[in-house]
Amino acid sequence: MRVTQGMLAQQSLRHVTQNYKNLSEMQNQLSTGKKISRPSQDPVVAVNGMRYRAQVAEVEQFQRNVQEAHTWMDAGDTALGEATQVLQRLKELTTQAANDTYEASERGNIAKEVKQLKEHMATMANTSINGKYIFNGTDTNNAPVDSARLGMAADDMFTMDAEELESLSVNIDGAVYSNAARLDDDTIQFTNDADEIVTFTRTDDGMELNVNGTAAEPDAAFVYDESALSMNQDRVNIELLHDTMMPVNISPDSVFNQELFADLERLERTLSNPDAGSSDIEGFLSKIDTHMNNTVNERAELGARTNRIEMMENRLGNQELIAEKVMSKNEDVDLEKTIIELMLLENVHQASLSAGARIIQPSLMDFLR
Repeated sequence: MRVTQGMLAQQSLRHVTQNYKNLSEMQNQLSTGKKISRPSQDPVVAVNGMRYRAQVAEVEQFQRNVQEAHTWMDAGDTALGEATQVLQRLKELTTQAANDTYEASERGNIAKEVKQLKEHMATMANTSINGKYIFNGTDTNNAPVDSARLGMAADDMFTMDAEELESLSVNIDGAVYSNAARLDDDTIQFTNDADEIVTFTRTDDGMELNVNGTAAEPDAAFVYDESALSMNQDRVNIELLHDTMMPVNISPDSVFNQELFADLERLERTLSNPDAGSSDIEGFLSKIDTHMNNTVNERAELGARTNRIEMMENRLGNQELIAEKVMSKNEDVDLEKTIIELMLLENVHQASLSAGARIIQPSLMDFLR
């Protein structure tokens, strides 16, 4: 086959062009640190890269979820710790007031502090973080406790219409009665599922309370609006690992329930009553212990979940390292190797230019001679 000068020139140019292309790809790898800059260069690396990046992004999202869970649980633990301190203080005051040497005025002063502690307990029940109430189940936009409608005076019931009465309930020594109905202008009746009846009657001598046919002290009744205390017990779940949901809130019914506020209200009334004896006050000690145990148990359960979240957090940290290592191995270049290959390509390119210069030395004048 006859080899012409044009064929030699075209072949030299083709080689020079290919060397330029190889140099360009190697320089792109060196400047970006990646093996490929477009999927067409290596579809397998591209597909694996998308898969590994999705895995890394998933782990990073789980880590953000863990931080959100820590925020909820730390705030809940702090509130429960404060609630425990309040209950301990209430127990101290109750023990102090049960002393027969205390006069009515001194117990009245203790009642004032009990009132403040009761209001503080309602404030802790309304704890919020980032505008979300953590003790109201999944209804995080509304406060779980409206203290203004807890512990209403019995006289206030007689100023309400039938619709307002329907939302009321009364707690008497732990028993709850609802279904309020006005029998006449001076009588309001509550019932429960056992058909037990509680009746409030206004008289010229004051308010009378009748529980299943037996007269009782009106101060023993804790009247409250059912809507003033949230009944939302749904768990707030956050996904911390794939298909692993973790509840980050506590059940408010275990700590900040109507029984707690009823006992605190009755304790305040008993301390304010000059006719109350030490035995009447001592009866609240066991009730405070019950609420304290409920709070401690809920806090212990919250602490157990916190420990598990910390283990999940460590696992996510390990998963992130592994995922990033695999992703780097798949798409990152070996810089030392790339630099050496680039230097070799530069030498090859210089050699091809030198060889081409010798091949294309003849000019047009050489062919015209």
